[in-house]
Amino acid sequence: MSASLPNVPAALATPLTQERLVALSRVTDGLDANGLWWLSGYAAGLASRSSAAVQTVPAPATEAQAAGRLTIVYGSQTGNARRLAEQLARQAETAGVHARLLRADAYPTRELKDERALYVVISTQGDGDPPDDARGLVEFIAGKRAPELKQLRYAVLALGDSSYPQFCAIGRRLDERLAELGATRLFARGDADLDIETVSTPWLEQAVAKAKETLKPSAPLATVTPLRPVPAAPAHHRDAPFAAEVLLNQRITARGSSKDIRHVELSLEGSGLHYEPGDALGLWPVNPPALVDAVLSALELDGDASVTHAGQSLPLRQWLSEKREITRLARPFVAQHAAHAGSEALNRLLAPDQAEGFTRLLEDAQVIDLLQQYPAGWSPEEIVAALRPLVPRLYSIASSQKEVGDETHLTVAHVEYDNGHGPRWGAASHQLAASEEGARLRVFIEHNERFRLPADTSRDVIMIGPGTGVAPFRGFVQERAAIGAGGRNWLLFGNPHFRSDFLYQVEWQQALKDGVLHRLDLAFSRDQQQKVYVQHRIQHNGRDLYDWLENGAHLYVCGDATRMAKDVHAALLAVIAQHGGKSADDANDYLNTLQQQGRYARDVY
Repeated sequence: MSASLPNVPAALATPLTQERLVALSRVTDGLDANGLWWLSGYAAGLASRSSAAVQTVPAPATEAQAAGRLTIVYGSQTGNARRLAEQLARQAETAGVHARLLRADAYPTRELKDERALYVVISTQGDGDPPDDARGLVEFIAGKRAPELKQLRYAVLALGDSSYPQFCAIGRRLDERLAELGATRLFARGDADLDIETVSTPWLEQAVAKAKETLKPSAPLATVTPLRPVPAAPAHHRDAPFAAEVLLNQRITARGSSKDIRHVELSLEGSGLHYEPGDALGLWPVNPPALVDAVLSALELDGDASVTHAGQSLPLRQWLSEKREITRLARPFVAQHAAHAGSEALNRLLAPDQAEGFTRLLEDAQVIDLLQQYPAGWSPEEIVAALRPLVPRLYSIASSQKEVGDETHLTVAHVEYDNGHGPRWGAASHQLAASEEGARLRVFIEHNERFRLPADTSRDVIMIGPGTGVAPFRGFVQERAAIGAGGRNWLLFGNPHFRSDFLYQVEWQQALKDGVLHRLDLAFSRDQQQKVYVQHRIQHNGRDLYDWLENGAHLYVCGDATRMAKDVHAALLAVIAQHGGKSADDANDYLNTLQQQGRYARDVY
C-alpha cells in the first residue's frame, strides 16, 4: 500500500518528490485547522526568504549546502529527546548556526553520505531497543548499506534509565558505529540518566560551541510570519504542573483478581490544558509516606533535618517524599552504597559477568531493601546527593475531550507487593490508588504526535492493547464515535481472566451494540489449560488482519515494552510473511514502511 498523500490537483505539478510528499503527509496528519494555518504561515515565511527561481523538483542537498549546515536528528519515545533536540536547535540558531531539526523517521538516509555536521539525540527504551521513530535509521546505520562517513563530524547525546541494564545502549551503539564508518567524533558522548539536565546542560553548551567553531555562523534563513497568531504556550506544563482534582477513583478489576486496576477521572477545569487521543498525562508523584518513614528509620536520620542541595534547602523528609527516587534502584546508587557498606556481595553484583543477577536486583529491590540488607552510614547531605531526582510518570490518557470535556481519564495498575522484606509500592500508581475524591494531583499533558488517529476518518483502525495498554483505545473509540468516523474499529484485548480482568467490559459491549466498535477479539490467558495471549489472536486472525492493512488500515499497539510489544511485533511479522507471501526481510520492510507512513504506531513502556 502507498502512503495517504495530500490531495494535489492533477493539473498542478508538485515540486516535491514522492518521499517528501509522504513526509508532508505525516507532518499534517492529525493537525487541526489552527495547526494547518500555522504551518502554512511557517512555509510562507520560509518561501519569502529568497527571490531565487523556484526549481520544479528540488535536488538532494549538495555537498556545499551540507558543509554549512548542522543537522540535528532525534529519536524519542517519551518526549525527552525531542525537547532537548528542539532546545539545541533554538540555541544553535540563536548562535547564528544554520540548523535543521528532523525526527529520525523523517531523516532522508540517502543524505547521510553528504552530511558534514550531525548531532544525534536519542533515547533507549525497554531492553536496549531504539525508540519507534528511530528504528529505521538505527537499522540503516548499523547495516551494510551505511556509507563511509569520513567527511562527517558528529556527537551523540544518549538518554536512558540506569535502572535498566542496557543503559543508553542505543546512543552508545550509534556513537561507536558512526566512528566505525569513519566519522570524526567532535566531543564525548553524553549518557544522561533520569536526572537529564545534569548531563544534557553541559553537553548542549559544548555542542553549540563546537558547531560555531566547525560551521560558519550565518544570519537566520527565514522570517516566519504566521497567517494566524501562534497559540500562546500553555500556562501549565511539565515544569509548571496543574493541580487537578480527583473526581473518581474506582477499582475496575473484580474480587479475586491478582491485579488492582483503577479507573481514575481528573478535572482539568480552569487549566487551559488540551489533549488529543494518544497523548499522555504526566504526574509528578509523591513517594509513599510509609516508605519514606522506613528509609529514615533504616538510615537513623531525622526527617526534619534541613538539607541544602543544588541551592535548595528543604527538610530531609520533603527531599525523600517529593524530590528523590526511592522506589527504583539505579547502578550509580548501588555502587555508592556498596562502597559505603563495604559490601563484597554488592560489589560482586556490579561486575560485568554478573549482569543477570544485577538485573534481578534492579527488578526486585528498592532503595529500602539495600539500606536494610546492607546497612551503611549516610549523612542527610550524602543521601540526597546520591539518590536520583524523582521524575514524572506518564500514563496514556483513556478518554477523548470531545466526550468528557474538561476531564482526563486514566487506567492505572496499582503496583503493590510484598517482596519478603515488607510491603513495596510504585510511587505514582500508589499515590493514584490512595487518592480520594477531592484530592489534588500535579499533572501536565505530554503530547505524542507519533500516536495519532488517521486524519482520514474513513480509514480503518486496528488497536492491540492488552492489560492497561487498552487505555488509549478507549479514547480512540470515544473520539471516532464523537466525530462520526466512517472507518471500522477493531480491538484486540487480553488479560488473565474474563470474569475478573475484563477492563471496560460493559463499555466495549455497548460500543459493539452501537456500531462504533466493529470487532472485538479477546485473549484471557489463564481461562484455559494452554495460555492464550493477544499475539495468538493476531496469528489466528492473520488473514483478516493482513487484508485490513492491505486496504489502508492504521495499526496501533500499546502496553509493556519488555515482552508484550516484542511478541506482538513478531506475530505481526509472521502474519505479513504468511498471508502476504513475503520473506522475513520483506515482512520487516513492510512493517517499516507502515511505520514511515504513520500507519504503524506503538506506545510502549
